[in-house]
Parts: sequence; structure tokens; C-alpha cells
Amino acid sequence: MEYYPRIIDHRIDELTEAFNAVCIVGPKGCGKTRTAKERCETIIEFQDEEKRDGYLSVAETSPNLFLKKKKPILFDEWQDAPKIWGTIRKACDDNPEAVGEYYLTGSTSKKITTPHTGTGRITQLEMFPMTLFETRESNGSVSISRILEDDSYEFGGAYSNLELEELFYIACRGGWPRCLSIGNEAGKLEIARDYYKQIYTKDISAIDGVKRNSEWCRTLLWSYARNMATTAKKTGIFADVKATHDVTDNTLASYVEVLEQLFVIRDIDAWTPQIRSKTAIRAAKKHIFVDPSIAIAALGIKPEYFNEDLDLFGHVFENLVLRDLIVYAQAHDARVLHYTDDMGLEADAVYQCADGRYALIEIKLGANRISEAETNLLRFRDVIRKHNEAAHTNPKHPRAVFREPDALIIICGNMPIALTTERGIHVIPFGCLRD
Repeated sequence: MEYYPRIIDHRIDELTEAFNAVCIVGPKGCGKTRTAKERCETIIEFQDEEKRDGYLSVAETSPNLFLKKKKPILFDEWQDAPKIWGTIRKACDDNPEAVGEYYLTGSTSKKITTPHTGTGRITQLEMFPMTLFETRESNGSVSISRILEDDSYEFGGAYSNLELEELFYIACRGGWPRCLSIGNEAGKLEIARDYYKQIYTKDISAIDGVKRNSEWCRTLLWSYARNMATTAKKTGIFADVKATHDVTDNTLASYVEVLEQLFVIRDIDAWTPQIRSKTAIRAAKKHIFVDPSIAIAALGIKPEYFNEDLDLFGHVFENLVLRDLIVYAQAHDARVLHYTDDMGLEADAVYQCADGRYALIEIKLGANRISEAETNLLRFRDVIRKHNEAAHTNPKHPRAVFREPDALIIICGNMPIALTTERGIHVIPFGCLRD
């Protein structure tokens, strides 16, 4: 099968200039092993049934023998042979000048406690399912990082052929590399559905050997799916589960922690520019799935369902865009946050670079929402400007001045052409977006 280049490739190459070992983590099925294989001379797969017993015997008695093979070496499913971690860590200590010799990948459904953390020797990098740019469903004609880096960057007129019905299908299918080798469109949808079932029937307990209730987990995932891309309080999510099950908040909180360790769900932190007092900022986290296809599977719906429920798909679409933005940000040492306050000011996403540059982003499914989004972004910028003006009213005791956004962006689902409005708002079709 053809290897589809991943955005994380460049980041891996950067890390292997500084570290001798890279451990790639992330949800199962996102392409960790294949990506590592592309850069390794020796592949040790502990779940290869023909070689498994021999590999495990060596790993238990003389793991150093593996390190004599041609480098770089990949240890796939290394958790099955936990002594490998310590062996690689010592090799890194013994050869401090060596870089990029070892890769570790493995299933998130098994949690291993190692005697040494590997800090400073084995670096860890999180991988996500494929973005639309990686699956080649976005033509990549508009780079979000270049918008922030280059004031002269021109992208107006970039065109997207992506139709709304295609987005329905893409969200349901997900960004799972396995789908790329399946020719049947209906068959591709089964990957996410099976992944979802595996999560609540097997992985939730297999990760640490603690028996957990699959029905509690299934209902918890359903409630999270109902609240995807929102700042719903966890007490409300837990109430959904407790309506039909006798379970405590503490137990459900422990299930959430495991689902996060499995890279199924994650929270997006709130951005706090300190424009107003802390009491005015609602610092709730935004809940998303690592891939919206899991949420859709939990809701038990098909792509055709969204023809009658665009409101729900608006949340699915936001989750889809946020997934891709997180991948793009990771490649450029940036972060994705969100902002909502109790005065009605909000930004669906804040794309913040390490040097302080940032973009306020609104995510809208329909082009008919662009005007509303533009007004909201301009209002947000005006609040910052007014704050800065007021900060200098008392020259003896000036208040802090805050940086204005470097870009105001609307990412739209069914907008065919990229443009910049008369008021300076960049409108980007999702089918054009890349890192």
C-alpha cells in the first residue's frame, strides 16, 4: 500500500536531530507503526506470530542483542517486552552523541509502568488520525501557518471542490489510514464503528487489567458525543449516564481518565488573554473526540442522517476542523485553544504560536454564517483595542497592553473560494486548508 506522507513526518525528523529514541503515541489505528517503518532499517514486531516467541525470549533474557541490528530500529508493540524501554534508555546514556537510532510504537490499550521515565533520552510524540490534507481531500492551497508568518501571503481565489455531502461521509469515515486500502465506500465506514465497539467492550479494561462496565462506558461515550465541541460541564455529562445506571461521579471520572489515556477524547484548554477580570472568563474546557467518527459511531448514525440535522453536523464539523488544526499546530510549535466569556464573546479556536502570534478563528459549516462570524471576530478585536486604549488613560499607572490578533479567520465547510473580506477577515474553505 502506498505511504501517504504525514504532517508529523517533519516533526519526527526534527526530534531525531536531538534525541536517540522517539516513542510515537496516539490512538490505535492512526498510522504510528507505518510512519515509523518508513524511516527504519530493522523492524522488530512483537506481535508477529511467527517470530513472537523468539523475540520475547530475547527481550526477556538478552535485549541488548536487538540493538546490534542495523539502525534505525523500530520496536513495534514494545509494551509486550517492557525491558526494551530500559535497554534503549541505557543505550542512549552510553552513546550520548548518537541520534535517531530507535523508534518505539505500540497499542494504547496496554499501559506499562517503566522503572525509568526516559526523560532526556526517549522523547514522546503524539500522533493523530489523518487530516483532510493528508487524505488528499483538502487540496492544501491555503496554509494557516503562512497566514501568520507572512503578511504578503496571497491565497485569494483558492478553490475547493468539496461538497457538503462529502463532508458528511468524511466525518463518518474518519481519518483512519486503514480506510485508504478499502475500495468499498460502505466498508470504510465500518472501521470507525468497529473501533468504537472495541473501546467500550475491550480497551476500557485491557489498558490496565481493571474490569470496567462496558455499558457505563458506552453510555458515557454517547453523552460525550452529544456534547462534542462544547464546553458542557462534566456533571451534566455524568447525569446522562446516571439517568440509566447506578454509578458515581468518581467512577465516571475514572472512566474519562482512561478514555483520555486511550486517546479517544481530549479537552481543548481555554485561552486566557486577561482582557477582563478572571471572574468574567469561563475557563471551561471544550470537549472533542480525537476523531469525530468515533462520536458519530457512538450516536449510531450514518452520513445520510445529516441531511435532516445540519445543527448536529455543525458540532461534528467543528470537531473535524479542530482535529486538523491540532495536527497543523503541532507541526509548527503552536497550540489550539478556545475562548468563551459570559459577555457573549467567543472564538471557536485560537491558533497560538510559541512567539505570541495568534489567530482568532470561527468555524462555520455554511457560507450563510460568514457575516455573523465576521461581526463576532471584529467585535473581539475591538474589545482588545478598547482595553489597550483604556490601559493608557492613567500614564502614572498604565495597565497591561495585550497583543491584537495577527489574523482573523473563518473556516467554512461549503465555501467554494478563499477570500479576504473588505474588513480584513480571511475566509478559508475547509477543502483548501493545510498546515
